[in-house]
Amino acid sequence: MAFPKKKLQGLVAATITPMTENGEINFPVIGQYVDYLVKEQGVKNIFVNGTTGEGLSLSISERRQVAEEWVRQGKNKLDQVVIHVGALNLKESQELAQHAAEIGADGIAVIAPFFFKSQNKDALISFLREVAAAAPALPFYYYHIPSLTGVKSKSVRAEELLDGIQDKIPSFQGLKFSDTDLLDFGQCVDQNHQRQFALLFGVDEQLLSALVLGATGAVGSTYNYLGKKTNQMLEAFEQKDLASALSYQFRIQRFINYVIKLGFGVSQTKAIMTLVSGIPMGPPRLPLQKATQEFTANAEAKLKSLNFLSFPGLKDGNMEACS
Repeated sequence: MAFPKKKLQGLVAATITPMTENGEINFPVIGQYVDYLVKEQGVKNIFVNGTTGEGLSLSISERRQVAEEWVRQGKNKLDQVVIHVGALNLKESQELAQHAAEIGADGIAVIAPFFFKSQNKDALISFLREVAAAAPALPFYYYHIPSLTGVKSKSVRAEELLDGIQDKIPSFQGLKFSDTDLLDFGQCVDQNHQRQFALLFGVDEQLLSALVLGATGAVGSTYNYLGKKTNQMLEAFEQKDLASALSYQFRIQRFINYVIKLGFGVSQTKAIMTLVSGIPMGPPRLPLQKATQEFTANAEAKLKSLNFLSFPGLKDGNMEACS
């Protein structure tokens, strides 16, 4: 089984799917987006077609095209491209998993089905196993996001799911844990420290707490535009400079706390990324609605107050592009 020489670790940007004003995918800007992540944010791993990427709002054909473009543009620039292939039905997930293998992706991830839900651990593992089997040579990651899937009964906690999972899914390599339950995450680390899993935390504003518990990396939307600041926090933590790491985490929290109070989701993430990067992310796809110009102006003011906008002036039209 051919797995990457490097374990997936450090920051992983949950990529946005850029769109035109009429709701079509804006493929031509993805190359510029890759360069921005690498050169400006120091982020060289990406998670494509997940929540931030509106993966479940795209058609299967669109998801395939988006995955292809990220792999193509990331070649020799990005370390790892992980494609989220979760869907509401097994056949579509399998098709997307096989496609990810064919185009040269570095891994696949899957959420739990959330319309007809798995009622217990065995049912969920059976689903995941069938998807993983469609791309057996690719590292497989479980994407744990109970706030959206509703899958979080006592029997399907992440810690219990990981118990013996490699016996049933040989390609299993780790977990994207997008939940605030640090007890569950801590036990994922504690019970699996000898297995060398990639245990990636997915709640950006709590990352330092997860690092203390043993997270090996993080997947998140803010790493698109706050990757450089978060990398500074990681460096301080690795150097055992907890005071500096806390300072970085608290500054990041101030911004996230502020925008959460305004109303923060995928739509607003697109607006902030347009603002900070100068790359047009466009509107989200319905049923999500565009962030307001008022939100964007308030977010800009907060970013400036925290010295998170590190370039002189915004490009003309950026505000309009995300209003």
